[in-house]
Amino acid sequence: MRTQPTLASAPAQPTVALIGAGAVGLVVASALARAGWKVLVCGARIPFARIHVTEGGQVTDHPVTHATSPAELGACALVVVAVKAHQTADVAGWIAAFNRPGARILVAQNGLEQCARLATHAPVAAGVPAIVYFNAERSAPGCSVLRRIGPTDLCLPASPCVQDVVLALQNGGLRVATAADMTTVVWTKLLANSAANPLTALSGRHTGVLREQAFAASARQIMAEVVRVGQAEGAALTMEHVEEAIAWLQAVPPDSATSMLQDRQAGRVLEYDAITGGIVRAAERHGLDVPLNRLVLALLSAIRPAQG
Repeated sequence: MRTQPTLASAPAQPTVALIGAGAVGLVVASALARAGWKVLVCGARIPFARIHVTEGGQVTDHPVTHATSPAELGACALVVVAVKAHQTADVAGWIAAFNRPGARILVAQNGLEQCARLATHAPVAAGVPAIVYFNAERSAPGCSVLRRIGPTDLCLPASPCVQDVVLALQNGGLRVATAADMTTVVWTKLLANSAANPLTALSGRHTGVLREQAFAASARQIMAEVVRVGQAEGAALTMEHVEEAIAWLQAVPPDSATSMLQDRQAGRVLEYDAITGGIVRAAERHGLDVPLNRLVLALLSAIRPAQG
């Protein structure tokens, strides 16, 4: 008889390797630490002794250890890659260090093509897409401010191989859902990102701008193109999902900043290629015209990061 692995068979205190100690990565690692996991931060530019996550004025903190090179890595039950999509190549050495059978790499990145990017550097490891719904802002090294949006914080595949991770994240305080159809989940989340990230970054305003009629109308038009592309990619999307995405975005605290807006304000490279670029590439594969997303892509690609 075939038996499924259980939490009881896992190490007494498993270790998660965090590649990308930004706002999202810190929140995910903090939840695992709260569930009893050790946190190993890989290659942080500014080392920090503890993770601090602030939510509604309450602060939780957990100790971490650091690895300064892949040669220092030991056994890890899970790897979390939480760098921006365009930064994946910058941490290729860290990712490649986990390129072995049985390694699980959870990819918490916006947009499309997460597992394809991962496979470039770790083709043997198991890539696990993680769809992030919470809003987070990094306030200092090791410090993140968490704002929850809607009933779910994360969505992971409904697979026995990550059941222990799902349970640990839930025990650590995150509201985690699982889904068998991750294609639809990815494209549904992309609906919101396709409009919210570009429109806030281009306007220089927080998410409250999407409550204004003109911006909401533009968001609907952008998303309508995404629905057609998502359907061609196999996602079960309808225009009802557009209205749900608009309602979700308008329920976000109005002073929240999207990740793309945070990057523009900080003078960093924007994460447009994985979001709008991915949409345009998918549209081209299916011979679909997406003029608004092409326009948004051109405008975002014209923004240059700060020098120095």
